[in-house]
Amino acid sequence: MTDQDRRRDALARGLRARIGADVVDASYRRRVEYSSDASNYRVLPEVVVFPRAEADIAAALEVARSEGVPLTPRGGGTSVAGNAVGPGIVLDFSRHMNGIAEIDPQRRTARVQPGVVLSALQRRAREHGLRFGPDPSTQNRCTLGGMIGNNACGPHAIAWGRTSDRVRELRILDGTGTPRRLADDLAAVPGLAEFTRDSLAVLRTDLGRFDRQASGYGLEYLLPERGGSVARSFVGSEGTCGVLLEAEVELVEIPAATLLVVLGYPDLATAADDIAAVVSVAPVAVEGIDARLVEMVRAHGRQVPDLPRGDGWLFVELAGENPVAVQGAAEQLCRVAGALDTRIIADPRAAAALWRIRADGAGLAGRTRDGQPAWPGWEDAAVPPARLGPYLRDFDDLMSEYKLDGLLYGHIGDGCMHVRLDLPIAEAPDRFRAFLTDAAHLVVRYGGSLSGEHGDGRARSELLEIMYSPEVRAVFAGYKALFDPAGVLNPGVLVRPRPLDADLRLRGLTPAAPAGGFALGGDAGDLSTAVHRCVGVGKCRADTRATGGFMCPSYLATADEKDTTRGRARVLQEVVRGELDWSAPAVAESLDLCLSCRACGSDCPAGVDMATYKSETLYRRYRGRPRPRDHYSLGMLPRWLAGATRMPRLVNSVARIETLRRLGMRAAGADPRRRVPELADRPFRRIWRAESGKQQVTDPVATVMLWVDTFTNAFDPDIAQAAVDLLNSLGYRVVLPGRQVCCGLTWISTGQLDGARARLRRTLDHLDSHIRAGGLVVGLEPSCTAALRTDLPELLPDDPRARPVAAAVRTLAEFLLAQPNWRPPSYPGRSIVVQPHCHHYSVLGFEADRRIFAQMGLNVTEIAGCCGLAGNFGMQQGHYEISLAVAGNGILPALANAPADAVFLADGFSCRTQAAQLDAGRGRHLAQILLGQW
Repeated sequence: MTDQDRRRDALARGLRARIGADVVDASYRRRVEYSSDASNYRVLPEVVVFPRAEADIAAALEVARSEGVPLTPRGGGTSVAGNAVGPGIVLDFSRHMNGIAEIDPQRRTARVQPGVVLSALQRRAREHGLRFGPDPSTQNRCTLGGMIGNNACGPHAIAWGRTSDRVRELRILDGTGTPRRLADDLAAVPGLAEFTRDSLAVLRTDLGRFDRQASGYGLEYLLPERGGSVARSFVGSEGTCGVLLEAEVELVEIPAATLLVVLGYPDLATAADDIAAVVSVAPVAVEGIDARLVEMVRAHGRQVPDLPRGDGWLFVELAGENPVAVQGAAEQLCRVAGALDTRIIADPRAAAALWRIRADGAGLAGRTRDGQPAWPGWEDAAVPPARLGPYLRDFDDLMSEYKLDGLLYGHIGDGCMHVRLDLPIAEAPDRFRAFLTDAAHLVVRYGGSLSGEHGDGRARSELLEIMYSPEVRAVFAGYKALFDPAGVLNPGVLVRPRPLDADLRLRGLTPAAPAGGFALGGDAGDLSTAVHRCVGVGKCRADTRATGGFMCPSYLATADEKDTTRGRARVLQEVVRGELDWSAPAVAESLDLCLSCRACGSDCPAGVDMATYKSETLYRRYRGRPRPRDHYSLGMLPRWLAGATRMPRLVNSVARIETLRRLGMRAAGADPRRRVPELADRPFRRIWRAESGKQQVTDPVATVMLWVDTFTNAFDPDIAQAAVDLLNSLGYRVVLPGRQVCCGLTWISTGQLDGARARLRRTLDHLDSHIRAGGLVVGLEPSCTAALRTDLPELLPDDPRARPVAAAVRTLAEFLLAQPNWRPPSYPGRSIVVQPHCHHYSVLGFEADRRIFAQMGLNVTEIAGCCGLAGNFGMQQGHYEISLAVAGNGILPALANAPADAVFLADGFSCRTQAAQLDAGRGRHLAQILLGQW
C-alpha cells in the first residue's frame, strides 16, 4: 500500500465516522465513475460522498478543511468544461438531496435542494401553470445546483433569462464552513460591501457587457444599479465559493399558446446576419441548426420533418395569449425575415421532432461528418448577437486553418454557439493548445466571451488572461478569497487555474489490442475508440418514465451512477488505458446490472453500445477459461432446447416438481424463484414437417423465408403458425431454413463469440441461396431479428454473405407495410398495451409497428422501458430483485392500470415471459393480433 493509499483510507475512515459508511465510497471503481463529467478531463477523486442532509455536507467540508483536501460539488455531472471533477472529495447531491421543498404559486417561486433535476421541478411547477425559465438541453438530467454553478441558460434565455436572472435567494456553506444566506444584502458576507465599493470601476466597465458574458464571476450583479444581489453574483461561480444547501428561484408563467417557425438560410452565418429582424417579433427562443447536424440525425435513422430550403436554419418559437395572436406573429416573422424559405410548423409532433435535433446536439455532434470523434473544449463561446455572423465566418476560417471539423448549433438569438471539434487532444497537444488560444483571441476581438453558458471550468479558466486584464482577474481572486480563503473549493477553476491541457482523458491513449471479438466497424476496429464514444452527456441518467425512451433501465431502478451507461463506459475506459484488467472485480461490478437491452445504442446521442462492449468484455475475460455456470446453461440454451423439444411433456413434468425445479435452477446458475417456461406439446418445426404441404396458396406471388427462432419454435409455435397463415393470405409461399439454425444471441450476450460465429456461419449456409435469389427473411422474435441485422456482419465481417443476409432481414411489420395492397384489419377503439422489445426499439425501430396500430384504429398504450427480464439477465442468480424493480418502472404499472378489456401485445419472448411469471397478463404477438387472435 502506498502512502497515497494510506492517506485515502484515512480520509475515508474520517468521513465514515462523521457521516456514515453507506454514503462514503473510496473504491477505485467509484472514483473512476466520478473522475469525469461531460468534458475532456479525467481527475480521480480520493473519495465520493452522497450527502443525505445538510449536516453531512457540513461534516464533509469540515473534514476537507482539516485535512487540507479539496472538495468539489457535483450534480448530474453534465458539465462540459470540467467544472464538476476534482482531486479530493466529490459531493454527489443528486442521489439524496433532490427534494422540492415548496412551490408558491402566488409568489411564483420554488425552494429546492441542489440535487433536484430540472425536469422534476418543471413537472411540479406545471401543475400551477408555471415553469423555471432557463432550460438547457440536458434538463431531464441536469440539477438545479449544477445550473446555479454554471449559470445555465438554454433556448428560452432570450425571453426568460439565465439562471442568474431567476435566482432570488441561496443558502450556502462557504469555504470556511460558515452558513450564509445570500440575497440582496452585501452584509451577508463580511468584507463584500467594501470589496464592491473598491471594485466599482472594474464591475461597471469590464463585466456584464452583454447577456451571454458568462466567463469569470458575474460580479456585475453586485452593483447598486443591478440590485446589489449577492445571490446572483454567486451564480456561475462553479463551486469555487461555496456549497449550495438550498435555493429559492423565480418561476414564470407557461405561455397559453406557442408556435414554431423554421427559417431557411444558405448557412448559419447568414442566418445570424438576420437576427435583428427575427428578434423584432419578440420570440421566446431562437435556435440555429446547421445542415450537418441534420445529416447526423438522419444518419442515425431518425425521421426529420421537411425543412425549408437552405443549409442553415433558425428554429424560432413564438408565444402569446392565444393561437390567433401567435399565428399572426408567425406570419409577420415570415414576412420580415430575410430567409430563403420559411415554414410554420403547426403539428406539435413535428415541432417536437425538430426540437429533439437541438436537444440531442451535444451527443450527435460527437462525430464529425467523416465519422471522427469530436470533443468539447471550445463548446459555447458567445459574442454580441449583432456581431455573430462575421464571427462565425472567421471561426470557420480558423477551423479550416487548423484542419478541424465540427457541427455548429446553438442560441443564435443570444449570440451563443455550440460546437464540438475533432481536436487533436492526444496526437498533437501543441496544436490543441494553439487552436484554443487562437479561438480565445478571436472571440475577444469580437467583444465576446469564452463561455456563454457552460462556465470556464478546466477547459477555459487558463484562457481568462486573454479575455480579462490583470485588474479584472485580481477582482475575481478577491471575490473568491472572501468566500473561500483557504482555496478548498474546486481548486484549479477560475482562480489560479490548472493548465487547459492538464488532466486530459485522451492524453496517452493508444488503440486497444484486438482480440478477435466484434469488428467494431463504426470505430475503425478499435475498442478504445468505441468506449470513448462516451463523452459524458449523461442522457443515461434521464428519467425516461417521463420523457420516453428505454435508457438506462438499471439506473432507473437503482439511481446509482454505477448503473448508467456513462459509469460503465468510464470503467471500460480505465481498462483500455491499462489501469484495470479485463477480469478486475471493478469491471464485473460495473457490467453486472447491464441488461444488454441495447437502448443506449439508439437513445445515447453519442451512439454508445454498452451491450456490445459487455459481450466483448466477457469474451476477453473468459476466452479459454472456465465460465460461470449460467454461461453454459442459459448462454447455450438453444442447444439444450434442441434436446428438450424431443420430449416436452417429460421436461414440463419434471419442471413442475418444486424440489427438482429449484435444484435445477440453482445448478444452472439461475434464480430458483424463477419458473421454468413451459414447452409446447409439439415444437413448430415438427408441426411444419407434418403440415407444410397444407399452405393455402394456389399461385404464390413469391417465396418468403420465415425465421422461426429457437424460442418461438420451442415455446410459442402458435405465433409461427399465425405468421404463416398471415403471409399465405397475402399470396406468399413460406419456407423455413433447411434445419433449425440459430442467430447465436445467447452466446453473444454471454460473450461466447466464437460459439456465436460458428452458429452464424451455419445460418449463412442455410440462408445464402434464398438471399442470392432475391428473397427476404421475416423474423418473429425481435432479439433474434436484431442479431441477424447487426451482430451478424459485426461477427463475420469478412464473410461476403453476411451483409446481404443482414440487409434482407425484415420485421413482420416492415414486411407487411411494404405490401402495396395490404391493409390491416380495423378495430377502432380497441385497447392494447404494447411492450416494444428493447432490441426492436433500439436496433430495428418500432415505427412500422406504430403505423400499423394507427391504421387499425387501436387505442395504444406504449410502455417506455425494458420489461426487466432481458433474455438471460432476469433469470441469472443475483438479478431477480433488480429485474422486478425494472418491471415496476414500466410493464407492471402499465398492465395494472390498463382497461379491463385491453390486450397485452409483446413480440418478445422475454417480455411475455416476464409478464406471465409476474402474473401480470398473457402476451400476444403482432401476427396473432392481425389474424384476430385476441
